[in-house]
Amino acid sequence: MTDVAFAGDGAGEGELSWGQQDIWRAMVRQESWIPNGAWGPLPEGTTLDEVRDRLRYLMSRFPTARTRLRFRDGAGPLQVVADRGEVALDIVDAAAGEDPAALAERTRLKLQEDPYDFERDWPIRMAVVRQNGAFTHLVVVMCHLVTDAFGAGVLLEELDKRPETPVPDLQPLEQARWQASAPGQRQHTMALRHWEAILREMPLRRYPQSRAPQSPRHWRGEFQSPALSMALRSVTARTGVPAAPVLLAVFAIALARVTGLNPVVVRPMVNNRFRPGLDRIVCMLAQYGLCRLDIAGLTFAEAFERARRSALSTYKHAYYDPAGLDALIERVTADRPGLQLPSYFNDRRDDAALAGAPVPGDEDIVRAAHTGTFTWTTKQDVPFEPLIVHIDELPGATQAIVFCDTHAIAPDDAEALLRGLEAVAVEAALDPDAPTGVS
Repeated sequence: MTDVAFAGDGAGEGELSWGQQDIWRAMVRQESWIPNGAWGPLPEGTTLDEVRDRLRYLMSRFPTARTRLRFRDGAGPLQVVADRGEVALDIVDAAAGEDPAALAERTRLKLQEDPYDFERDWPIRMAVVRQNGAFTHLVVVMCHLVTDAFGAGVLLEELDKRPETPVPDLQPLEQARWQASAPGQRQHTMALRHWEAILREMPLRRYPQSRAPQSPRHWRGEFQSPALSMALRSVTARTGVPAAPVLLAVFAIALARVTGLNPVVVRPMVNNRFRPGLDRIVCMLAQYGLCRLDIAGLTFAEAFERARRSALSTYKHAYYDPAGLDALIERVTADRPGLQLPSYFNDRRDDAALAGAPVPGDEDIVRAAHTGTFTWTTKQDVPFEPLIVHIDELPGATQAIVFCDTHAIAPDDAEALLRGLEAVAVEAALDPDAPTGVS
């Protein structure tokens, strides 16, 4: 192990921004610091000084990498941004003949599983694998308070290119100050009106009664589908509707088929980076919005167009004070006992990365249908949300990950939901004017 000194701008202490508050509440609910980790090979000849310099740049450049929490009685935590410090770089030696990539993966898991102290630990953990004196792989693990997926893309880009441009002004401390101002509070009030209108008229139940509550209670599953990836490209080419609202509608239709409920109400993740000055901020900025979709009696093409229009309102109202939203939900559920909150949906794909990809023919889509693979990967009693689905684009396939509370939704229904994404997308690709089948 070696220590790396760093120094950077933006030091201070203040309230958490809305995005930070949102992920902090998720951490409390899930009893986790929600670490995100990755590893990759290093260029041949990489020196220890070069690895140290990379860690130093990361810690110095991005204020959220230097942010810890301070807890106080009777109130939520404060964010504390340091102007300097030292962070550890772990050096992990691979034995002769050992696979260094496998050791990098084990190191990632260890860094994610080791206890985390929000007040004392830096939110970045980095390790380098060494074999026969050569540095072969780099491992990085970040607390989710550092950034969301979109900010992580900016972080990785700047870590490679080392731009000389100043760090953007609207870091979380400044965001929190704006959010407490009159304009920020007007945004929050407008967002809560949108939420309350939907919460007060949506169906009480979101899922059929679970037929098979399990122990351990909370399950995680993965579905990888070449056909879903191909069908999405075909649908966007045929209808002209962008892939993000298409996938939102596909999820809503699949959920309606499993639950038998319409209109469908979904909480889609919104990156919020379309807001002025926030597009290049490395921070936790994304928040879940609220979207209502009535898809009964429509064709697929009509449902996709409706999702495109609804998404605009959803995005506009996905920037709010989570504490205020919690208070609203408490008031509404008191008036509507038994109200089940909507499912979470997190589309993490990068549509820009798929631009220019060839549009598959119907025959190719049909051949790929039903070749997807589903696996339950984790079963635990540490809670997830009742139902949350993440979507990622992999080489040659779209991956859907489900986290579910088996006491709220049966495992078979959760698996059917993911397989239903493929079925809906394939049907729509083959005939966008066919009915959704939702009544």
